[in-house]
Amino acid sequence: MVAFLREKYRPRGGPAGGDGGKGGDVVLVATSSKHTLLDFKYKKHFKAPSGEHGKGKNQKGKDGEDLLVYVPVGTVVKDAQTGEVICDLVEEGQRCVVAKGGRGGRGNAHFATPTNQAPRYAEPGEEGEERWVVLELKLIADVGIIGLPNAGKSTLLSRLTKARPKVADYPFTTLTPNLGVLELDEERRLVLADIPGLIENAHRGAGLGHEFLRHIERTKILLHLIDVSDTREMDPIEAFELVNKEMELYSKELPKKPQIVVANKIDALSNKNYLEELRKYFEGRGYEFHAVSALTGEGVEELKQLLWRKYEEVVNAPAGKV
Repeated sequence: MVAFLREKYRPRGGPAGGDGGKGGDVVLVATSSKHTLLDFKYKKHFKAPSGEHGKGKNQKGKDGEDLLVYVPVGTVVKDAQTGEVICDLVEEGQRCVVAKGGRGGRGNAHFATPTNQAPRYAEPGEEGEERWVVLELKLIADVGIIGLPNAGKSTLLSRLTKARPKVADYPFTTLTPNLGVLELDEERRLVLADIPGLIENAHRGAGLGHEFLRHIERTKILLHLIDVSDTREMDPIEAFELVNKEMELYSKELPKKPQIVVANKIDALSNKNYLEELRKYFEGRGYEFHAVSALTGEGVEELKQLLWRKYEEVVNAPAGKV
């Protein structure tokens, strides 16, 4: 502000324009009370308040309040132009400033000099930052259930937890990840995610593409479900290798995650000796192998204990070892 002090007994009080206030920041805050990014489909523009103008008598203007925008825990924030990750909000209450408010300008009191004792100009404030950001939600689950479409992932999730996902006899029944909580007792709980199935070239976006792949990056264990029924559409080993190949093409780190191979639909398998052949193959590759029927519940209780044991191994393993 440009102002001059005019008080009784101070006829030449001099310049007294105060500084402007700083503009508010736009801040993203992670909260577990939100589970989707649906709100941002309808509201895309967010603007924090400007700072107040400076006042006379060297009074600084009030800073603009920060605008807090709440997003689900697990949100990744990227710059829309460069694709650079600005922040990764993985903890409750974690904050990320995505657009900073501009600095307030200086009032004319700052510019008084011996040769210019009554400056009639002030410094304008700076513009605040403007930017487009992309919000991407990645689930944070302990166990990710993966496999080709129709492997029975949703049915198994409903058996292991109280989740009730949509189940039908056609591919891509699951269009979005489903979450459930496996409770062994009051102290032993695991969050399970039924990840949408994928097809060949999913890493390029085919089928549900990244809808599948991006959500398994944060899981600690992968439960790899394969269909071993007599009516299966693909050889179980071939199906297993296809899924792993797609994960590796998306990120070389994904296949390194601990995997438990689970043969499903054993109630519809006539040759039980085939299970032993699969067991020898996968255990020979270093994977734990288990057989269940998600439809009848056979082997499900044993699988719950196996998942908890594997989870403890992963959590308690030294850094870099599983």
